[in-house]
Amino acid sequence: MKIQELIESILKGSQNLGTFTLPELLSFAKAGSVNGLAVAKESGKEFYLALIGGEPEGAIYTDEKGERYGDNAVMLIAGHEKFVLSEVKPDLVDAVVMGCRIFEKSRLTTSTNYAIPEFGKKSQGIGLLTLVIQRDREPQNGVRVSIRRDGKVVGSDVTTDNGSVGFRVMHGDYECIVQDRNQQIMSSRIKFNEKNPKIILEL
Repeated sequence: MKIQELIESILKGSQNLGTFTLPELLSFAKAGSVNGLAVAKESGKEFYLALIGGEPEGAIYTDEKGERYGDNAVMLIAGHEKFVLSEVKPDLVDAVVMGCRIFEKSRLTTSTNYAIPEFGKKSQGIGLLTLVIQRDREPQNGVRVSIRRDGKVVGSDVTTDNGSVGFRVMHGDYECIVQDRNQQIMSSRIKFNEKNPKIILEL
């Protein structure tokens, strides 16, 4: 059984606690030490968050291209989604979390900050950065790609069949570290903005 099918079967017998934006969901769940599953569905995309004792422990993202789990799923949450939260027994939530555990929980709280405007400051903007890794113009599958800003890793993933990875991040300058299947490492400086959402890197 797919993990999403497991979630849907669990939700059928669960009590609905309401609909929330991500910041509202995290605040509500923490205040009530909620054990539950939250689901957001929009435009062919589905997000699932598993909460234990009010803390987000697991995440899943699905679209027509496939699934992402854990930290990779969290990176694709924009912060404007509406999550329907249902109360679920902790052991059932545990079963879900085993397949999609979140290790970098700060990414979730960071993504909620993007949705909160800072008065007096011009918004930097946020978007989906797509990196395509090629060698001799051929897409490279299975290559580890990380991006850093101010010395901190803000995203890490492995390229798909078309040589691409995607990260939802703030516009700005980043260092991109690429490790190919021969463990060779390449570092590049990249500039991400709305005019430059897709960047091709040649190994």
